[in-house]
Amino acid sequence: MEIKSPSLKMLAEVDKGIGWITFNNPRLHNAMSMEMWLALADILKQLAEDDSLRVVILKGAGSKAFVSGADISEFGEKRSSQEQRDAYEAAFNEAQKALASFKTPTIAMIQGFCVGGGLALALSCDVRVATEDSRFAIPAAKLGLGYSYDSIKTLTSIVGPSFAKDILFSARFLESEEAQSIGLINQVVTRERLLGNVQEYASTIANNAPLTIGSVKTAVNEIVKDPGQMSPEYIEKLVNDCFLSEDYKEGRTAFMEKRKPAFKGS
Repeated sequence: MEIKSPSLKMLAEVDKGIGWITFNNPRLHNAMSMEMWLALADILKQLAEDDSLRVVILKGAGSKAFVSGADISEFGEKRSSQEQRDAYEAAFNEAQKALASFKTPTIAMIQGFCVGGGLALALSCDVRVATEDSRFAIPAAKLGLGYSYDSIKTLTSIVGPSFAKDILFSARFLESEEAQSIGLINQVVTRERLLGNVQEYASTIANNAPLTIGSVKTAVNEIVKDPGQMSPEYIEKLVNDCFLSEDYKEGRTAFMEKRKPAFKGS
């Protein structure tokens, strides 16, 4: 499926059931402009229409950054008035929500700086894999910026209240080893192994049963919602759909025949 990006600073493609999204602004360490937030939401909508898609990998162009935060150079033009701030926040929130609720698993492939809005993007992914020399921070307290409820809730649900406060209060940089130790990222690899490791992991996911993976992702997302927003009945329906699916039959048959299953997502 061809993915048409409305911005040259955001690239996307699908190859053998694996989607790739690239933040393509290396001159500014892939800092996110409003144009890029809008493009990301558009790309995710297009990807969601691809029935062959099994997993999406997000990465930064070049070797210095995943995403280094927001493009501060456009703040005077794009975020000076209340109306402009509201428009910017709307673009940011739409992209973040589209990523967090995306139908397939998402993987952040991190190399270098992952800061501010970049870390918010990574935390909206399901899994984060980073190089040993990557660095993480949320510098809002050093810039006098407010940090949204949704972003704080996501951070807190991943690392817990105490570490969330530490990250936000201090605005300090965390090295990969510490980031992994508090659960901010899942895996740490060398730069040489990053691409191969992520591709191998994505292929493993892509070869598993899509309905099962979809139901698990939805269930976990429901569990971390506020209590009044949870829908356990819907989760039970998804679980039951797995047992009624052709993929379940295929999985049982493949197990008995000692071969790899060929799942179709139905």
